[in-house]
Amino acid sequence: MHTGPVHLRQLPATLHDICSTSDNTVNAQETGAGHVLNELVISTYMREKQVFGWMVVGLVLLLTGFRPAAEPQNVLSYTVGDVVADFRLRNVDGRMVALSDYKTGRGVLVVFTANHCPFAKAYEDRIIALDRRYAAQGYPVLAIQPNDPSAYEDDSFDNMKLRAAQRSYPFPYLLDETQDVARAFGVTRTPQVYILRRSGEKFTVEYVGAIDDSPQDATGVKRRYVDEALGNLLTDKPVVTTTTKAVGCAIKWKGM
Repeated sequence: MHTGPVHLRQLPATLHDICSTSDNTVNAQETGAGHVLNELVISTYMREKQVFGWMVVGLVLLLTGFRPAAEPQNVLSYTVGDVVADFRLRNVDGRMVALSDYKTGRGVLVVFTANHCPFAKAYEDRIIALDRRYAAQGYPVLAIQPNDPSAYEDDSFDNMKLRAAQRSYPFPYLLDETQDVARAFGVTRTPQVYILRRSGEKFTVEYVGAIDDSPQDATGVKRRYVDEALGNLLTDKPVVTTTTKAVGCAIKWKGM
């Protein structure tokens, strides 16, 4: 009895043998009642073969532990209160930038954004304004592009460099080529903000979510979530609203 592993790539040939090959032993005269009987026998026979075939498929999938593909599950992603591990990513100017490079400030505004995303484009001026407003107070912006560039050419490293130059980004714009940083943070949308507060050499998550409550129209903002959180932190108070729902474009994961 064969006890070796069953390979899914063998299934198509197996199913073809089970479900599709005709049986030359089924034969009846194709005239009168013989024709009707022949059709009935063949129909019943093929249905039984198809049922048996799907039973085999189910058994094989069960034995191989097959599970349908799904989006990455960020089981260990950062939440408010977590300490973020150091990371190093390539900036549009070619140099490597690490989170630990910011150990002299009060914290960092990590903003996951992208070139192609309409929501990110709508927030671009507001992201630049955040850096200009808070970098001098110890909370500079650190922008990260997390998407698979093969999904959108606009998100390629060359186009990132072009965009940063065109808009004169005052902050680093990093490419998360392996998407490991995005997975660790648990980012789901662009743009999405993580406010990190520095304590010694540690960076702790204090806020996760949207920049404000008006994703498409900057003139319609009623609540500025990042400003509110930073207002709390800069006065040494706990952040009141620690999480909000990020509205934007879904992350384009590699292989998905």
